[in-house]
Amino acid sequence: MKHEILYTMKMPYRQDFVLEGFRFGEGEKTCAVVGSMRGDEIQQMYACACLVRALTEIEERGNLLPGHEILVIPCANTFSMNVGKRFWPMDNTDINRMFPGYDLGETTQRIAADLFEAVKGYRCGVHLTSFYLPGKFVPHARIINTGYQSPTLGSLFGIPYIVTRDPKPFDTTTLNYNWQIWDSCAFNLYTQSTSQLDEKEAMNTVDAVLRYLSRTGAVKYHCYSGYLSTVIKEEDLINVLMPTGGIFKALKSPGAEVQNGELLGVLLDPFTAKIIQELHAPNDGMVFFAMEKPLVLEHEIAFKLLPRRSNS
Repeated sequence: MKHEILYTMKMPYRQDFVLEGFRFGEGEKTCAVVGSMRGDEIQQMYACACLVRALTEIEERGNLLPGHEILVIPCANTFSMNVGKRFWPMDNTDINRMFPGYDLGETTQRIAADLFEAVKGYRCGVHLTSFYLPGKFVPHARIINTGYQSPTLGSLFGIPYIVTRDPKPFDTTTLNYNWQIWDSCAFNLYTQSTSQLDEKEAMNTVDAVLRYLSRTGAVKYHCYSGYLSTVIKEEDLINVLMPTGGIFKALKSPGAEVQNGELLGVLLDPFTAKIIQELHAPNDGMVFFAMEKPLVLEHEIAFKLLPRRSNS
């Protein structure tokens, strides 16, 4: 294992911005794993740290197969993490909306440019990321349809679901999209936590990445076979919206099976705690996403449901 400084940027305040990476093996660029790009993605950074520990142990046992190089970058935004901001503190921009970057541009464009220079050219790219809404998902991988996507390859992670979706204009500036344009298979892995540590989920994420590396011949790693991944489309998911603003209490968690009309959550008056609205399932299915934010606005997404397919 080589601990490397991939990029350093002088700062007029605080300490220099440093992008650190951990490189395992030599040979073909097999896989690059990127953790947190946002300051609240503690779980994503921790999962990458656990992956670094696991790969170090695998390498020490001689189970890292020759001819493969693996790069892990646990955190690409230490500055935001240090000051407790989700996005870049000075201008509130998102590094994951700046790819492929511009080395003479704004700060986050420069960071994106040097990060992308470090991770492009790998056969596979994995980004441990979070959703734009605070909440919990069923563990899954997301793939943007660029014409270069490979959902079948995503099944090698052995996670329950692979979600595909057609790109929107802002997707063209994400790491996932640009990885694919530069001939890498790219996957975003989502877990149930973001700003809070979940040891079990972190270990499941590490197992998923190591399972992929084992099945592609990069490491010797014995683990259970995982799930037979189900591939679904983003448009298959049904959004349940907040009917009004207030204090939100979710009564169902991701993975819960629900019936049409079943109570999913309630909205409370913020001054009296009286129930002012109820949210009911519009279909039979499974809760795929549940909002965690307690104070919500009208028309925000409360739940995403994966409808149950009819046998008829």
